Amino acid sequence: MLFGASTPFAKLLLGAINPWMMAGVLYLGAGFGLAVIHSFRAVLRLPSAEAPLRRADLPWLGLIILAGGLGGPLFLMQGLAHTSATNASLLLNLEGLATMGIAWIVFRENVDRRLLIGAFCILAGAAVLSWRGGASLDIGAVLITGACLCWGIDNNLTRKLSSADPVQIAMLKGLVAGAVNTALAIAAGASIPPVGIILLAGLVGFLGYGVSLVLFVLALRHLGTARTSAYFSLAPFIGAALAVGVLGEPIAARLVVAGALMGIGLWLHLAERHEHDHVHEEMEHEHRHFHDEHHQHEHDENTPAGESHSHRHRHPLLVHRHAHYPDLHHRHRHSKAH
Repeated sequence: MLFGASTPFAKLLLGAINPWMMAGVLYLGAGFGLAVIHSFRAVLRLPSAEAPLRRADLPWLGLIILAGGLGGPLFLMQGLAHTSATNASLLLNLEGLATMGIAWIVFRENVDRRLLIGAFCILAGAAVLSWRGGASLDIGAVLITGACLCWGIDNNLTRKLSSADPVQIAMLKGLVAGAVNTALAIAAGASIPPVGIILLAGLVGFLGYGVSLVLFVLALRHLGTARTSAYFSLAPFIGAALAVGVLGEPIAARLVVAGALMGIGLWLHLAERHEHDHVHEEMEHEHRHFHDEHHQHEHDENTPAGESHSHRHRHPLLVHRHAHYPDLHHRHRHSKAH
């Protein structure tokens, strides 16, 4: 909901701010807002149950910032400057498709027939929005497709860090990417907008790119990349509805057709159920957890029973059956029957 709502509000502000500058301010708003939360926790010495980022995570974080923090928002803001907020919102469904395709082909995450058919429906809807007749394509749609590809790469790389503190990840991504895009925008001749516009754009960034990213990383941890991106495909419909309601954009026939196709694709994704006998190999890692069927290990007297906590722990070999997603503990291979 937060990310979906950010698109029409960003479109509303683009008349008063350069697209490149907008990309930077959105992420700076996310970074500074989360930095306040992170600092508040540290000043009050509140215990964090999340695992911190480690030195080995930094190369992955750098690639995440490059693809999702610099490339994605820049392409989106440039695309928004050339197309309507309604079209842009629905085209953002391609992010889920790009994420799923990379998760399936590159990272070998399980994707069944239902997810593939749903992905095809979403792609067909995006094609309806992008086509302008003859051999021409909407340049705005092409740029937003580039943003979706950047974020698809970003989402799959973020999966590598999903066991770490999501506030720390989103904060660093926002601060670094926002500062770089803002500096590049100024170097390219963009003027600094009024303080009021900066604050409004920063608020949109904090909620739509900061808080939403924290929730997205937590979802990656529990659902896996392909499923998280499938559920995240609800965001464009929220954005399109707000664009029609808030900005008064017209409801064209092709918008209805595209929305219907994408809606079918989203329903196919949300209605999936995955259950079979599976093996958990021995593994050792660090993340926030409770003591459940996957976490049965001893603690010292300083670890309160029943509370979430984080430490490095080992999982023994386990074979069982239950409904599951490709989360931190279910990234196993599947036979064709599954």
